[in-house]
Amino acid sequence: MTELDRFRADKDRFFAADAHSPLTEDQKRSFNSLRYFPENRALRLKVAIEEFPTKEAITLQTTTGAAQIYTRFGRIKFRVEKQDVALTIFTSGNGFFLPFADSLAGSETYGAGRYLELEPLGKGKFLVDFNYAYNPYCAYNEAWSCPVTPAENRLKAPIRAGEKIFH
Repeated sequence: MTELDRFRADKDRFFAADAHSPLTEDQKRSFNSLRYFPENRALRLKVAIEEFPTKEAITLQTTTGAAQIYTRFGRIKFRVEKQDVALTIFTSGNGFFLPFADSLAGSETYGAGRYLELEPLGKGKFLVDFNYAYNPYCAYNEAWSCPVTPAENRLKAPIRAGEKIFH
């Protein structure tokens, strides 16, 4: 069993039984597991970040109409499915946050986008492993309030890695 397989199995156990699971009790009764794309090693990237010279605070709307403040930290660029793409990395005091929506949003992936926490590697590089991309809790239960993916992080390219849409 790979590290990714263990991560996914642990997440399924959490969703099925933990009191802090985003699933309702009704959802838990019929829950077996989340759905994922197969591991895609091509979407485990070590990328350089182009830090923004000015760290601008921006407001991201949430799915419940509230607002959350994030700081635009920098931009990463890479190729996926023969397309050049760029995504903005945000901070909020809890590390580095990457909300994104790909071309599969609404069909194979959650329509409002998925999230990823990033691991800084030092020397201006980050580990960006899309195999760990996940749906925000509002994808399972509308009682949760989640930041909406900003326009600058909506891709025309597909990201075939990580968690799929929840049914």
